Amino acid sequence: MAVIALLLAGVATGAGVWYAQQYGFYDRIDPASPAAAVSIRTADGSVPLDMIGFEGIDADSSPIRWRACFRLQGNLPADAVPFADATPLNGPGWFDCYDAARIGADLERGAARAVLAQPEIRPDVDRVLAIYPDGRAYGWHQFNDKTPERGVMD
Repeated sequence: MAVIALLLAGVATGAGVWYAQQYGFYDRIDPASPAAAVSIRTADGSVPLDMIGFEGIDADSSPIRWRACFRLQGNLPADAVPFADATPLNGPGWFDCYDAARIGADLERGAARAVLAQPEIRPDVDRVLAIYPDGRAYGWHQFNDKTPERGVMD
């Protein structure tokens, strides 16, 4: 009986942790809210993007849980700041528009371009976008590289 109780407690705990990680902490971002506004870093500062079809999620539990999918209206500014070592982070399975493995592979083979959307969106975290030639765009938050070359040090 004790073994069954321990097994059931383990299964229940595992299920609870899985649910919390996949669903419990995430909130959808209302496309009409200020939280859905995305800017991009250019040589002259920050430029708001004109976009359609915004889908986004975020969570207060971590600075790197933000994910977004949208389509650009118009062209990306020519002087958008590139982002080296962009690493799309996995999102929850139910957020269908965002596929980190595909985005990462497309960045590696040059089918998409990584740009800096906003440095230090939260302490030590940058907002990064992967932009495709057809206007599709995907975003995530990524811990930044604090090196003298980047000009950021603690």
